[in-house]
Amino acid sequence: MNYTRKLAVDILGSIINKGSYSNIVINTELNKSNLDDRDKGLVTEIVYGTLKHKYTIDKILAVFLKTGTSKLDNLVLNVLRVSIYQIKYLDKIPDFAVVNEAVELVKKYKSLSSSKLVNGVLRNYLRNKDNLNIVFKSKIDEICFNYSFDPWMVDLFVKQYGLDNAEKILRGLNCTPDVTLRVNSLKTNYEDAYNLLYSAGYIIEEGAVCPEAIKIIKGKNIEQNPLFKDGLATVQDESAMLVAPSMDIKEGLTVLDLCSAPGGKATHIAEIMNNTGKVYAFDVHKDKLSLIKENADRLAISNIEYAVLDSTTYDEKLNNTADRVLIDVPCSGLGIIRKKPEIKWTKNNNQLKDLVNIQKSIMNNASKYVKVGGVLMYSTCTLNKKENEENVKWFLSKFKNFSIEPLYFGTAENIIYGELGVTILPNESMDGFFIAKFKRLQ
Repeated sequence: MNYTRKLAVDILGSIINKGSYSNIVINTELNKSNLDDRDKGLVTEIVYGTLKHKYTIDKILAVFLKTGTSKLDNLVLNVLRVSIYQIKYLDKIPDFAVVNEAVELVKKYKSLSSSKLVNGVLRNYLRNKDNLNIVFKSKIDEICFNYSFDPWMVDLFVKQYGLDNAEKILRGLNCTPDVTLRVNSLKTNYEDAYNLLYSAGYIIEEGAVCPEAIKIIKGKNIEQNPLFKDGLATVQDESAMLVAPSMDIKEGLTVLDLCSAPGGKATHIAEIMNNTGKVYAFDVHKDKLSLIKENADRLAISNIEYAVLDSTTYDEKLNNTADRVLIDVPCSGLGIIRKKPEIKWTKNNNQLKDLVNIQKSIMNNASKYVKVGGVLMYSTCTLNKKENEENVKWFLSKFKNFSIEPLYFGTAENIIYGELGVTILPNESMDGFFIAKFKRLQ
């Protein structure tokens, strides 16, 4: 078990202290390990759970550390974090075992004195965990502790959505996400794909909103399943699945996807077009284009062309060339925290301001690439209204030759319809997302 714990601590340190992406480093390290599926699942749960609840865990640790957490060695601090997480949020391992393993790990990899500190803090917490006496200075302060979010982010959601919706958002962002598949209409149909998964022993459900979505409630890694390997389906969140069908896609069109990687929406567009017409998948990073092509090849898609493009820079060659343009712009990612909980700790208000300027630049360029009568689609995986509705408002005031078009995705309680676009609140089935549709009138 100590190897499992040490691996979880090392991965956590790579994410928190070195800025690694959680999904990438977890997959890389687990693939290199000799752990069985059960222990791999435990490592994943400990890492994601500790990241998710880091704010609350650090507040608890501060009660028992005279000098707080800032002066602690990183390994010692991360051992304490994963230990508090297991004691407070998990019941798989007895409390005494959590403490003993933490002490032995720090003794082996740090020092005897550090192990005594860890022992004292954790045993003190066990004695007082039901009576922490943490004083909240405000309602925001209490919400931050209860949901484990930094104050600036809670304050942003409360100001933009009101207290009730803000708490819905925070609960949704703390959900454990389902894996969702999009059935590939080029290779199979929904019923056959559903039956194949069911026969393979997966516990599955129909999607919450999208007709081509299948939710995996329980089952082995889908990427090892023939359904995925043979391209009958691909992994995509339901919120992202809403974009392509909303673009009035028809066979034979020319479509630009200006910020395409990893290619989920581009391949969806290509499937709807039945491999006709042309989809141009652009990305600023050359190495990411291979990810798009890899996905497209697996799905038997042949109508996508790939090229490097900085979408913040105007390209005269693309002027007035496209029937449809998709800009799934770089954003703060506040809607996908349930999948990438480190976003809670890696983003700040200044970064959000910088992103708005990038988004406006992309919108400005994309407006010139759409033909008259064509559709420009704007989407983000954030819930920050400055990146969403306020950008739409700016665009409509600047480009009078565009109108905003209505969108309808049903009556699910997490979908908010507004005059400037549609916001999807996060829950166990869907990421937080924003979609707006424009039509070029002249």
